[in-house]
Amino acid sequence: MSFADFQQEIYVNGLLTGALPPHSVDPAVLEEVARRRLGEGPYWYVAGSAGTGATERANREAFGRRRIVPRMLVDATERDLGVELFGERLPAPVLLAPVGVQSIVHPEGELATARAAASLGVPSILSTMASHTIEEVAAAAGEGPRWFQLYWPHDDEVTVSLLSRARKAGFTALVVTLDTWTLGWRPHDLDLAYLPFLRGEGLAIPFSDPAFLAGLEKSPQEDLGAAVLRWAPMFNGRAHTWDRLALLRDNWDGPIVLKGIQSADDARRAADHGMDGVVVSNHGGRQVDGAIASLDALEPVAEAVGDRLTVLFDSGVRTGADVLKALALGARAVLLGRPYLWGLACGGADGVRHVLRCLLAELDISMGLAGHRAVAGLAPDCLEVR
Repeated sequence: MSFADFQQEIYVNGLLTGALPPHSVDPAVLEEVARRRLGEGPYWYVAGSAGTGATERANREAFGRRRIVPRMLVDATERDLGVELFGERLPAPVLLAPVGVQSIVHPEGELATARAAASLGVPSILSTMASHTIEEVAAAAGEGPRWFQLYWPHDDEVTVSLLSRARKAGFTALVVTLDTWTLGWRPHDLDLAYLPFLRGEGLAIPFSDPAFLAGLEKSPQEDLGAAVLRWAPMFNGRAHTWDRLALLRDNWDGPIVLKGIQSADDARRAADHGMDGVVVSNHGGRQVDGAIASLDALEPVAEAVGDRLTVLFDSGVRTGADVLKALALGARAVLLGRPYLWGLACGGADGVRHVLRCLLAELDISMGLAGHRAVAGLAPDCLEVR
């Protein structure tokens, strides 16, 4: 079966049983349903952006400026969406981006996300700021592919402990987020004074880490305030520097990917420092207001280091057509963020799976209709810039 078969499944079920899809296939509609289910704090924590929202708008506008140029009389009846990342063959060039504190969206949070991704063979990337432990999420993922995202603490013993736990639990790649060493200016969260971590939400991983707990007199359950006060300065407020990457390289024997790269020069430095990949990302517009659109940064980065590093893409992806465009501009694979959170809010693991199936079906169909048999054949000349 192909991913595109999901379209026929919907139509046939409707014909035979009168059943409609359990959730909308329109990302905007799904977001609105999720908003009605969530409180203002959780909704805006996911949906909100830095400052005026200019960077988030730029992300979407950049996709709008690139238009797919379909080619006719090409036998693209059968498509291959498969891609190899770091020696692992995946069925599609899509991963679930790391999103923290998913319990504010659904009680099962990252457990549901991991199960949904594993059911389709798609990697999920676990955030350091998760609502469930590394080991619990690994168990939920089963045999599914999984990567670990590091919010890099300013305590080397805690860093090494987190990496050791993730590797032992079967996480194969390390994604190091660079752009969130301190929180961006997020008006919606500030107006609501909403930061779930200060209440202990989203801290299951550090709060279960032996190196972190060794610095506390009492457990987080006994003294939450003291645990949060230890966490906050360790994970926030100070930037790391290039020379510190050696610590990660020495303590992680798998691929290391730097997330948050927007500059070709920074991408070159990542390669020079022995990294294996980069994620071209502006954190979905959540960190720097008025920053360059992630898609505008992608092609220069891919041209600069595509022969040295695995280039991935994140920020602004909503549809299968968006994925096609990012692949054409040089991404080997694409990270999906906010849309799967709306699926999680609407239906837990089933909702996340629904969102993924919609995205992959649209990508599959769009590739065929545009005359492309495989993602490997996508290139900038597949697009026109308006």
